[in-house]
Amino acid sequence: MKKLFFYFFLLSAFVVFGQSTSNVSAKADTTNIRIGEQFQFKIEIPDTTNVIIPKLNLNGLEVIEEAKTDTIKNSLIKRYILTGFDSGAFYIPQQQIFIRNQAFLTDSILINVATVAVDTTKQKMFPIKSIQEEPYVFDDFKPYLIWVLLALLIMGVALYFILRKKKKETSEEIIPLLPPYEEAIEKLKTLDGKLLWQNNKVKQYYSELTEIIRVYIERELKIPALEITSDELLAYIHDAKNAETILFSKETFDKLKALLQEADLVKFAKSKPLSHEIEANRKDAEVILEDLKSKPLPEEEPVIEDHDELE
Repeated sequence: MKKLFFYFFLLSAFVVFGQSTSNVSAKADTTNIRIGEQFQFKIEIPDTTNVIIPKLNLNGLEVIEEAKTDTIKNSLIKRYILTGFDSGAFYIPQQQIFIRNQAFLTDSILINVATVAVDTTKQKMFPIKSIQEEPYVFDDFKPYLIWVLLALLIMGVALYFILRKKKKETSEEIIPLLPPYEEAIEKLKTLDGKLLWQNNKVKQYYSELTEIIRVYIERELKIPALEITSDELLAYIHDAKNAETILFSKETFDKLKALLQEADLVKFAKSKPLSHEIEANRKDAEVILEDLKSKPLPEEEPVIEDHDELE
């Protein structure tokens, strides 16, 4: 009884093994190739449901191309392009395919890879060629072209601003300087329009008022009035009066002295003059500009030649 059971088990295993190998097949379009020659290898699977084809397992051969799996009726076909770069006999081993969670094996295939025979007696030998330089292409000059374009752009921008500056300088009208007295009167009118002391900016008002007078004195009398103190300025004017190089009355000198002293008190001692005092100083400033003048140079009399002496 035990012997009968053993034979039954052996027969069942043989049937299962036979089914596991007969359901899939592997074929090669040739089994003899030369080194580097390509051939086609395909696996046919008579089912399309729940099929898993693992990565091709090779030894001595290489996969050149793997095509997509084709579906033909109720079967799948997986094609490969293979080659070999070493001479010899190489097996494509059995490939394991899973169908409906059951493993099946393909047949193994022997591939012979032969060398290529070269008849050196008939093949003409050629000398070894020297290294050939590649021809220039556009990409070789691209970095230089970028730098050239960048340099031209910078030069263009610089030239634009230079020409623009020159154009602006030439387009600006040259405004001639007014005579000292007219310039001072215009500045006084501008100062009046600012309404500084009316808005409690008395210090700024006196600073601008005395600056107008100092600029006038510097231009009219050629005294560095902007660079010296009030006492030094009064001393300059007094000495010029004694030297008879400028013209002014004693009353004008006193008004100038009083105005400069009042301005110094406002700027340095924080003095706050009353409105009528500020208005009086404004009128005195205009009187000073009208009376304080440089003495005109005497005109040279023409020389009359004595014709009698010449004769």
